[in-house]
Amino acid sequence: MRLTPGPARDVDLDTLDLFDLDLYATGDPHPIWDVMRERAPLHHQVLPDGREFWSVTRYEDVRRVLGDHREFTSERGTVPTHLGTDDAAAGVLMTSTDPPRHTEVRRPLNAKLTARAVRSWEDKIRATVRRFLQPALDGETFDLAEQALLLPALVTGPLLGIPEKDWAELVQLTAMVTAPCDPHFQVGSEAATLAISHHELLNYVRDWATTRRADGGEDDSLLHHLMSVRPGGAPLSDEEIALDGYSILLGANVTTPHTVSGTVQALAERPEQYAKAQADPTLIPGLVEEGLRWTSAACNFMRYAVDDVQIGGGTIPARGAVVAWIGSANRDASVFPDPHTFDITRDGAKRHGAFGFGPHFCIGAPLARMTLRIFFEELLEGCASIELAGEPEHLRSYFIAGMTHLPVAAQKRHTP
Repeated sequence: MRLTPGPARDVDLDTLDLFDLDLYATGDPHPIWDVMRERAPLHHQVLPDGREFWSVTRYEDVRRVLGDHREFTSERGTVPTHLGTDDAAAGVLMTSTDPPRHTEVRRPLNAKLTARAVRSWEDKIRATVRRFLQPALDGETFDLAEQALLLPALVTGPLLGIPEKDWAELVQLTAMVTAPCDPHFQVGSEAATLAISHHELLNYVRDWATTRRADGGEDDSLLHHLMSVRPGGAPLSDEEIALDGYSILLGANVTTPHTVSGTVQALAERPEQYAKAQADPTLIPGLVEEGLRWTSAACNFMRYAVDDVQIGGGTIPARGAVVAWIGSANRDASVFPDPHTFDITRDGAKRHGAFGFGPHFCIGAPLARMTLRIFFEELLEGCASIELAGEPEHLRSYFIAGMTHLPVAAQKRHTP
């Protein structure tokens, strides 16, 4: 979807279809979210097949829905593709589990992913980013969005314990999960694409765990660490490891590529912002936070109301599905003044919800932030300028905001 809104237009909230894939692939939901925040902060939609959901678009409401598991449970599904069918893995899959079990599984993994813990990976990540950027530095027209899909695997593959020969396949499978209607990833129907990707990813982690148990080997990888987690005092079964490993693979691969592409597009379209960051590298952490806010790659998450809930001036009935639109919350003018302006010096950009809120705040946020910081340090150090070399092609998904193609051309920086 476009990240810079077009002109305001009339929006018929009664006929609005927030699951219209064209709105995200070729359209622009931002003017619609602007109207919803003002006129319908709680919006109800019934799909043609009878499924229904409520939407919240204001920052504080999004934070409340995602942050309070006692009012809004994760244990029936957390992504809109599950709407109408309860997630069979709820209560086991980490992303579809509420505290206390969620906390018991997450806490030992979190210790491996703190800002201090991931700092030891900085040199390796920097070397990886330099290799990734080399074609652009050599003057080639570089399809950043297409190439960036593999970037998280290059960074996190060793951390997860995934052999290099499997990275490309796993990236393709995770893309199929999150954008099952995009022609670049679709295999047959949407349902078939989801079924194939779920099956293959779960089998991959299940086979990995079975082999590792049989070998008796130990390492410091994150997936291996799952084998030592004991929620409630009992070790995870291989099936539970498969589900939680699946969740980790999705989190590792899905959003960072689109944050990279969307932020580079913003800089290419605003050369004064690029020059400002290049002149003062201390602005790069702010650039990262503004890029996260601006792109909002995880466009939304879904929860279910436990009981009747008053929110946004209306009521979500008990067991009602509610979609919290992060992409809208991150453009809420009550929190981010002049929200449709990309500004790397923005005060308070770090308040964004790109990593979520509450118990399900992204466990990999410190690693993602460090990877993005290193990426932009290397880009700004190596490239005097960067320009678009073709039209962006946007992902056909209402869940992930991103691109499948972003051709760019860089001018190598010559330093004395």
